[in-house]
Amino acid sequence: VQGTGGSSAISKCSAAARGYIQDRFLRLLVGRRRRRAPLVHRGYYIRARAIDHCVQDFLLKTQCHPRTQIVSLGAGFDSLYFRLKDIGLLHHTVVYEVDFPNVACQKAALIKRMKELSALVGDVGGEGLGVITFSGEDYKLLGVDLSKLPELERALEEAGLDNEIPTLFIAEVVLTYMENSRSDALIQWAAEHFSQACFLLYEQIHPEDPFGRVMQQHFRQLNSALNSLAQYPDCEAQQRRFFEKGWTECSVMDMNEFFTCCTPEDEQQRVQALEPFDEYEEWHLKCSHYFVLTASKGMEPSWTPLLSNMTVPRSDGPVGMAGSITATVCAMHSEISGLRRYGHHSLLIKPNVILTTGGFGEEDGHHCRMRSFHVLIKHAGYWKAGYVKKENPDKRRDERLYHTVSCVSNSLALVVGGRTSPSSASLGMLWLKFPEICNASEAEDITVELVSLQPAAEPAASRWRHSATEVIFKGEKYLFVYGGRSAIEPVLGDWYFLHTQELSCTEIPVEGPVPESRHSHSACGWKGGVLIAGGLGAAEQPLGSIFFLRELEHGFQWQTVETHPLLIPRYSHTAHVHDGRLLLVGGVWFHSSSVPALTVIDLITGLCLNYMINVEHVEWPLMLHNHSSVFLTNEKELLLIGGGGNCFSFGTHLNPEPVSLSLSHILASH
Repeated sequence: VQGTGGSSAISKCSAAARGYIQDRFLRLLVGRRRRRAPLVHRGYYIRARAIDHCVQDFLLKTQCHPRTQIVSLGAGFDSLYFRLKDIGLLHHTVVYEVDFPNVACQKAALIKRMKELSALVGDVGGEGLGVITFSGEDYKLLGVDLSKLPELERALEEAGLDNEIPTLFIAEVVLTYMENSRSDALIQWAAEHFSQACFLLYEQIHPEDPFGRVMQQHFRQLNSALNSLAQYPDCEAQQRRFFEKGWTECSVMDMNEFFTCCTPEDEQQRVQALEPFDEYEEWHLKCSHYFVLTASKGMEPSWTPLLSNMTVPRSDGPVGMAGSITATVCAMHSEISGLRRYGHHSLLIKPNVILTTGGFGEEDGHHCRMRSFHVLIKHAGYWKAGYVKKENPDKRRDERLYHTVSCVSNSLALVVGGRTSPSSASLGMLWLKFPEICNASEAEDITVELVSLQPAAEPAASRWRHSATEVIFKGEKYLFVYGGRSAIEPVLGDWYFLHTQELSCTEIPVEGPVPESRHSHSACGWKGGVLIAGGLGAAEQPLGSIFFLRELEHGFQWQTVETHPLLIPRYSHTAHVHDGRLLLVGGVWFHSSSVPALTVIDLITGLCLNYMINVEHVEWPLMLHNHSSVFLTNEKELLLIGGGGNCFSFGTHLNPEPVSLSLSHILASH
């Protein structure tokens, strides 16, 4: 448990060094320095922002009181006191920090040794006494095990804590490491013993979805299990907990909601521009698995820092489900991994032959951008996996993520765009040529020749997380390249009609309301036009709109597709059209507990039906984002390939094997 505190201090320090948070004291309190990934920076930024927002609100609301106090439970090497003191917010507030005795002693020694820190506390002379390892006029550092309530109470009393003045308790990922009976007792004690009390809690939620399972496993491996989750799995359960333990007011929001509603727009934009970033899925999943809660009692006026300054698109309870679909791991006749990857592309190049290219994944036991082309061949009811022989391989062109691959004939596919890293993305286009075989039963039977292209249509190809869909205009085939993002633009709303024979962009008139810019959306060909669904918009907010680019005599026209009920905003999903119905598979959304794994939209009536995926036969967490999917029309079977990603600081999870969903019962004729 103490190790988790040290690790989070290093992460906060790294976030401060990159300008996410303003904190010049962390580097003095944290011995080791390590550069963390942008995803981790964002995660610790939103945590620090939530705590600071609530603490400063408490100090502002209580500034008319002659004395107030803050009790930071499990404070570790946090710099809160020094930051508040430095900006002049502690005129009449005493800060008490509590942690394990050895942590408190280490921190006390650090403060005494560092001039910059000891100068702020003021020189009080004399060593700390007993459990009080450091004592300044407005700062007390106590070494006590929080789970021993009588000892905690004695120590705080001895240090001068007053139970009659406004008091803020802070527990930032602390209580969950204690047994529930002990953390409950602490929450109740604070409500009962202090006449004007506030409580600020930041912790994890949603243990049972795929991301939650990976998160729990990570903490179990660190020997610091998250004990709160079983009894208090969501925001509502945590809120009930505080009401039951004697608090009269309580508000709670997950971190997606906090970032959207309690972080000013200019601040959101500042953070989004700090460093190249492309892990939106994991950022939003991380934020949907942490919450901030504020509770109070006896406070006049009441303390409500989590009242959002805008109306948030709150989910109105769980979404109605039309049924469930059972997922089964594909019966395979080979032991080749190769499909543990994300950000790749899979397509049916022949009946029962699926080619998968690119992505980031696992090869020879380590994680890397994938160079190998992988093929799945269905033979006698089983899938065989293998690697394809490549002619003219080229490392720079082969390794790409978030590209598109489109078949333009029986022996030719076009690769458009993609990226290596988020700051370099001009990978252009590539032809994949494969023989016109019909009876391949082994991967070795298939060779793919790579042919680089002169960047005639450079703007169309300098993007990733876009879509490329075949459309027909006046009898000619075009690829409609739409949306995505680039190294310069975080979201694109433009489009190109790429003539598949000449590979040149053709001007075709398009009328109607232009969809808002988006990436990570889905696109399917339908009736000679394109259906665009969902995606991530300009403010990194998921979109719930569906547009149809419809063919007219003289060009195309954008039309809005209305659904009822409304489609839940999502991105990073896949999509297919079958028999006048649009199937949306997986994706990321903001309210993790309430969104289905498969949505079926009737394109004639607009009826939108949601289905759960039953994963009882899948032994590992099935992550349905950054995956690819192939729809086998005859069998009405959906094959999910790859998917997953870097789960914040909890490690990388990649779906190990392809999964099959049989849709015949829900796609039975109208």
